[in-house]
Amino acid sequence: MARVPPEEIERLKAEVSIQSLAEARGIVLKAVGKDLTGLCPFHEEKTPSLKITPGKNLWHCFGCGAGGTVIDWVMKAEGVSFRHAVEILKEGNLPASSGPVKAYEAGWRRGKLAPPVNFHAPEKQELLNEVTDYYHETLLKCPEGLAYLESRCLLNLEMIKHFKIGHANRTLGLRLPLRCRKDGAAIRERLMDLGILRENGREHFNGTVTFPIFDENGNTTCIYARRTAVKILPDQSYHMYLPGPHKGVFNIQALKTSKDIILCEAIIDALTFWNAGFRNVTASYGVNGFTPEYLGAFEKYGIKRVFIAYDRDKAGDRAAEKLSEKLIGEGFECYRIHFPQGMDANEYASRAKPPEKYLESVIRNAIWMGKGKKPTEEKAPFEVPTVPEGEPEPEPATAAEREDPEEPQTPETPGRPSASQSPKEGEEIFSLAAEKEKAEEPPNPEPARNAPVSPPLEPARAEEPVTVIKPEEIKITLNDRLWRVRGLSKNLSYDQLKVNLCVFHGERYFVDTFDLYSARSRLAFLKQASEELRLKEDVIRIDLGKVLLKLEEVQDKQIRDALEPKEKAVTLSPEEQKEALELLSDPNILTRILEDFEKCGLVGELTNKLVGYLGAVSRKLDFPLGIIIQSSSAAGKTALMESILAFVPEEEKVKYSAMTGQSLFYMSETNLKHKILAIVEEEGAERASYAIKLLLTEGVLTIASTGKDPTTGRLITHDYKV
Repeated sequence: MARVPPEEIERLKAEVSIQSLAEARGIVLKAVGKDLTGLCPFHEEKTPSLKITPGKNLWHCFGCGAGGTVIDWVMKAEGVSFRHAVEILKEGNLPASSGPVKAYEAGWRRGKLAPPVNFHAPEKQELLNEVTDYYHETLLKCPEGLAYLESRCLLNLEMIKHFKIGHANRTLGLRLPLRCRKDGAAIRERLMDLGILRENGREHFNGTVTFPIFDENGNTTCIYARRTAVKILPDQSYHMYLPGPHKGVFNIQALKTSKDIILCEAIIDALTFWNAGFRNVTASYGVNGFTPEYLGAFEKYGIKRVFIAYDRDKAGDRAAEKLSEKLIGEGFECYRIHFPQGMDANEYASRAKPPEKYLESVIRNAIWMGKGKKPTEEKAPFEVPTVPEGEPEPEPATAAEREDPEEPQTPETPGRPSASQSPKEGEEIFSLAAEKEKAEEPPNPEPARNAPVSPPLEPARAEEPVTVIKPEEIKITLNDRLWRVRGLSKNLSYDQLKVNLCVFHGERYFVDTFDLYSARSRLAFLKQASEELRLKEDVIRIDLGKVLLKLEEVQDKQIRDALEPKEKAVTLSPEEQKEALELLSDPNILTRILEDFEKCGLVGELTNKLVGYLGAVSRKLDFPLGIIIQSSSAAGKTALMESILAFVPEEEKVKYSAMTGQSLFYMSETNLKHKILAIVEEEGAERASYAIKLLLTEGVLTIASTGKDPTTGRLITHDYKV
């Protein structure tokens, strides 16, 4: 079941008043101190036993024992589940009623939620279209679904609205009448017939982001869905479709605008190309899902060249080879787009920055899949890029993430023309235009068949932000827009980026305070900023992405500066270095050291002074000496230690009166490196004696402690080393 975000629950508990819910039922409340009392609606009584605490927004009945938050109130009053109560409170559509809740109504009442579909839609198609619209509206309000799209680098409002991407989170079923009612049974039966509901009454796509497939008239023909959960049950799949045969061609409008088409293995890969500006793209139903309907559509709209962008794994390579033979036999020219081994289009574009440039490059370097005589070799416009410089070598996707469970490891097919070979001398292998214009604008005309190979398209030069960093604020200028950021210095962890953000455009401006890592907050900001500044949402979205990346750079530097040790390296002047070398080269160095001790006031104990001094100097060695000064009380142990320490620079000694048993374990790695640790009395070192012993014999201390990860709540183990 799709879970309710904790922040949404806490918001409802804080914003919805228990007092207002009680008064809406006609309950008369009287103030008793800081609390309110009244007759409990959940059982018959004449003496008030209901207690409401407005300060904490909690309620409790001393008569029947019921109590809790606003969510518990709605569950009890309306006879609904926790999730249903949350949805009722989110809409603020609680029915006002009076009198006690009768016992026989428990479990039979149904809170009033707006119906998700027209229960009396005459046609199946109309009903399926309305379900698609409902899922789409749910996504626009759902942070979980938007967060999943953001994790796949597909958080683009234009794309979401164009393809009506949606989210199924179980709320559709909550808005249907009860099964025991006539209209409830009827609509459930129709939704089961469509495959939206299963025979057990549950939503088929629960917990997924949905991607509908439309026909030429905009009617939904099929729905592909991708589970958002990181881990699923063994009998579940990440990929789901409506039950029955697959119908429709994804993004069929693209076939009308170009004679070239990019064919992907999955819809998410196709959307990755679309999001990067390559709008003439479609996707089959997995590696073996190129249906006769796709072939018929290619023939109907006169497609000439097909660029197969299947995953670079064993299943994808095998399916691309088989499909190319079929398409070539039907008269199409085929090219294979090669990603790095084990990658698909979405993973590759997520790692490549900017994705537009790298996707364009792999398209231009697509490999001709025709048979017969090898094409004439000539220098290619680009070499096929691998993972961008600085990125780690990617690991192949796991079988669980693939529709085909086979292992994704295979070498490139031997004997196949390389990326530097073109199909025919002087023939262009790619004419896909980055159709960033609106859909109604005419497509770019196809170039002449024998035209020379065109040079690579230069991507539009990105606006370089001009950044001015001050202690109190950061200003980022992007063309004619100025972004001012305040409060960044308070963010000293990588899990949040809460700032005060203001954008200026001419005399107009918009300001808000929010967490830039919250997808929902960013969407709200760009929508409102677009309205205030009268700019397109895409302009604000691109700006916001650049601002986010720049602030991450500044934040990273702030965190690293805060973690750097405050100690500064001490350097000797040339005169001091000369004096030090003269002392070290003096044959009478030991005599001079003893003389210096006497000048400092410590007379006698010649051996002890020299041993102590040599022990102090050994701090520079990888295995230094350990010195214990023992004598009877008041014999001068402290005076001897203080004299020895006086010859050690301040930055190279650490002195304590006492130490606890674990204090040494939790010092940072460089705290004691090449330093002297001095403890005044034996009693002060007694509790740390075991750690000191290990430090002297092994030269290192390690300890593991267990705590909770602040983001996931899982137990983690920290290793400390001295």
